[in-house]
Amino acid sequence: MERGAIVGWACGPVPAAAHCLGDVPVLYREIHGYRRAFRMAGSGPPLLLVHGLGDSSVTWSPILARLARQRTVIAPDLLGHGGSEQPRADYAVAAYACGMRDLLAVLGIDRVTVVGHSLGAGVAMQFAYQFPERCERLVIVGGGGIGPEVHPLLRLGAGPGAELGLPLATSAPVRSALRLLAPVLRRTGGLGLGRHDFDYVLDRYLALNSATARQAFLRTLRAGVDLRGQVVTMTDRGYLTAGLPTLIIWGAHDAVIPVAHAGLAHTTMPGSRVEIFEEAGHFPHHDAPERFVSVLEEFLETTSPQEYDADRWRHLLRAGSPGEPLYEEAAPPHPSSGS
Repeated sequence: MERGAIVGWACGPVPAAAHCLGDVPVLYREIHGYRRAFRMAGSGPPLLLVHGLGDSSVTWSPILARLARQRTVIAPDLLGHGGSEQPRADYAVAAYACGMRDLLAVLGIDRVTVVGHSLGAGVAMQFAYQFPERCERLVIVGGGGIGPEVHPLLRLGAGPGAELGLPLATSAPVRSALRLLAPVLRRTGGLGLGRHDFDYVLDRYLALNSATARQAFLRTLRAGVDLRGQVVTMTDRGYLTAGLPTLIIWGAHDAVIPVAHAGLAHTTMPGSRVEIFEEAGHFPHHDAPERFVSVLEEFLETTSPQEYDADRWRHLLRAGSPGEPLYEEAAPPHPSSGS
């Protein structure tokens, strides 16, 4: 399918329930029996934007239209988030990566550049790992799935009893109290989130106002976090990104996942680029949208899409790193002499 025709095909027929957020419509497709919501705009090379935990495609609103001037931008709501269904299902990053592949297949898109934020960065890295033949470039934004450190409230939410505590903590009286206390909390550090991230994270928290939304949130959180922190890491297989153009973007004031993880990712992903946004928190695409678009477009314009090479991928796996191999292939056994 011609890339310029993708949006037109995806938009028709659109269910009557489809609505617009800004100028970009929210579309729906049923995949594996579940409704999947996504936003789509523009024409040209495809760019997949994957949001974070408890968020939705709305997070990309400050930048989506600008990116769509030269590209076909696809911004899904992950299963259990936004306008997508919230079933009792598998919410691990591997399942989400498969979901991204399936949505792209339904839309007739074979290969993409993937941009992932927070949990979405973990999904993006998993997508590049599971489906290297489909990934042209990788962009990590404040990414989960690198080191164990994560905000204490997320560790607490992943612990035992959260399924009982979260309904109380998101009840109508508590939500009303939090709205009233927000100015005070903001002035006193925003529950450790700081001035950059408090308001948006609070909005996402207040949106957990249904049992299904809370269950999906907890299942997603517990698939990657426990009381000790993040349990999923890509650092053991970051070497497989050798040859894959990779950009790492982080806010210097990120209070959700520390900026030190940007350096850790960079050291384990050969040839990656790093951009630290000095005046941004966990959402650099909110705090500095113009710079974010400029950095991303410069990266896209100065790199060539990865061409998947099965032999090279096999070599990397056998070597265990982009350089020195972990082992030497054993010589084939000598045929028996029969003695």
